Amino acid sequence: MNVYQEFFNQYDFDIRKSRDARWIDQKCTYDVVSIIADCIVEYLENSPNKEFTVSDIWHSEYARENVISIFSKPDPSLKATNEYDKYFGQPIKLLGYSHVLNVRKVNNRYFYSINNQEILEKIALRPTNALNFLYEYICKVLTDSELMPIFNNFFEVQTKESYQEVVNKFVAFTIENTNINKRTECGRIFTKVINPLAFKLQKLGTKKGRISKLPITLSDLQYNRFNWRDELSGKSKSITRAEHEQTTSQQQIKALADYTINKAKNAVRKFNAKYNDSNPEVKQKSELVKATQVHHIFAQADYPSIADFLENLIMLTPNQHFTMAHPNNNNTQYIDRDFQYICLIAKATTIYQSLTSPSTEKFYNFDNYKIVLNTGLETEEFSEVAHLDFANLINKIDSFYCSPENNKYKSLIKDNKPKLD
Repeated sequence: MNVYQEFFNQYDFDIRKSRDARWIDQKCTYDVVSIIADCIVEYLENSPNKEFTVSDIWHSEYARENVISIFSKPDPSLKATNEYDKYFGQPIKLLGYSHVLNVRKVNNRYFYSINNQEILEKIALRPTNALNFLYEYICKVLTDSELMPIFNNFFEVQTKESYQEVVNKFVAFTIENTNINKRTECGRIFTKVINPLAFKLQKLGTKKGRISKLPITLSDLQYNRFNWRDELSGKSKSITRAEHEQTTSQQQIKALADYTINKAKNAVRKFNAKYNDSNPEVKQKSELVKATQVHHIFAQADYPSIADFLENLIMLTPNQHFTMAHPNNNNTQYIDRDFQYICLIAKATTIYQSLTSPSTEKFYNFDNYKIVLNTGLETEEFSEVAHLDFANLINKIDSFYCSPENNKYKSLIKDNKPKLD
């Protein structure tokens, strides 16, 4: 049983009892839920017990600087206040219904506070965590409401008839048990319910009010359908809309990329401060200052697809960063390959400790580190490494670099390789 299931099992999410149709809504895509969770975490960083409103979050300095531009719409007639209120309000409502947040209503105003810090931070850390959270949450609500069998029937028999049946039963249930009385509104909610399940099960879902022709993909679940990693890699999809919309789209891509990468950097910095006393991840006896620099082991410009991976980021001292990782007059476009090797084995040590030590948060992901290595070293060899097989992982890293005797930083190798049990 995972952490989400354990948490949800404490509560009854039967819609027939709550009579709340807004347990999930249009803007509750996994990427948006993750972003809003991050905004809440940042807003309450120095006062985790403080109450807040939806307006507090979307008017916060962090949201204004990092998030609003991601939700910008190209339609000049859009009333930004109303739209932003939905982007922040609907996910916060979901977090309240799911009991991740406490909810207190005074007249017509809702006040929120954190009920489970661990889960909120987990959702905020990675969009994939938010996706897993949504899947477990939707399953629990449907199960408690005795709706799960009708969805299971559709996933077992994927026909137009079975699709129409699950739609009709969901709409009828929602109209009977909540204050929603329009089929169109029920349909919008239905999409956010069925498609995360379909994606997880690799099944057909819904598109434009009909059964999808193909299994639901991750991009089908996103608020922003574009992939900023592909865009930055020069694989952008053709844009056929007006010049104004092209500019807005490009601004959104950059805003999302900047936000995602900066969020990853901040997360690595905080983790290092908490579990490593802000010391450099690359152990070096001559370095007596704290690690203030977040370094991309594989350059952001060269490998945008892994630019926001926690496993591609490492905390270094200024000297390590600007004279060892990026020599040649602090040229950040050039990465020293000998020191890159040191960073990789040092990062492997950090990840090993994170995943195996009972006193350390399970912050890193072993499979993600394999993706970083496959991408940065332009290979598929790391896919063959078994889960948590750090010995094999290190051997493969060694094979891509010069022998230790020829590495100009060979004196650092022993102290930075993982001490495997």
